[in-house]
Amino acid sequence: MRCLRLCVRMCRGLAVMWAASGVCAADLSATETRWLQGMWPVIGYARASGIALDIVVQPQPSAGTAPLAMAFVGGRCKLVLSMRVNPEAQATLDRIQPDLLDATLELMAAHELGHCRRYLDGNWYALPAGFVAGVPESVGPELKEAWRDMQATRREEGYGDLVGLAWTQQHHPQLYARLHAWLLAERSRELVPHSHHDTLAWVRRAAGGVPASEAAMFSSAASLWRAGLEADD
Repeated sequence: MRCLRLCVRMCRGLAVMWAASGVCAADLSATETRWLQGMWPVIGYARASGIALDIVVQPQPSAGTAPLAMAFVGGRCKLVLSMRVNPEAQATLDRIQPDLLDATLELMAAHELGHCRRYLDGNWYALPAGFVAGVPESVGPELKEAWRDMQATRREEGYGDLVGLAWTQQHHPQLYARLHAWLLAERSRELVPHSHHDTLAWVRRAAGGVPASEAAMFSSAASLWRAGLEADD
């Protein structure tokens, strides 16, 4: 992956500076800067907690790619921004109500941090003890492996959504109902049942919140996630 690896540092007020190997804030687009500003509280939390998280801004055109994603390289998590010549990066911001923008970007970043935590804990794609991943009889033999992979991704997306909501409950409780409604609408948009991003089995269970202290954010999400697995079985 050809990329710019950025070390991010928060300064006073709303000013944010990026620097690494000669790269400065001027090398970032306005859209990239806005995403990073909004996500900074989560990035700061991850670093303060000692989570092995790096930030990667891809300089090549990325149309058709998710603007924000998590990658895993060498035992570290990479928060990847793919926003150059990618209309979806700005379109995502435009779909969010202005007064919810920062809190929503935090939710998205916390979702990705949930992926990171699962990976670092060695649980990526793994089911909790006692759960078995079945395959419907309607799925042909040639598609069984693809089905299992899709359901594993779906489970991880569900967990990530719950971590995002747990962060929201902790940091923006007054906005929780609106952000939950936003996430529910996003997951319902162009929904294909049981596909990679069909996380409704988990998001709906979190309508009343995901109560958690910052220290218990991941475990609280995991508890609700297991309950969703049981209901979705």
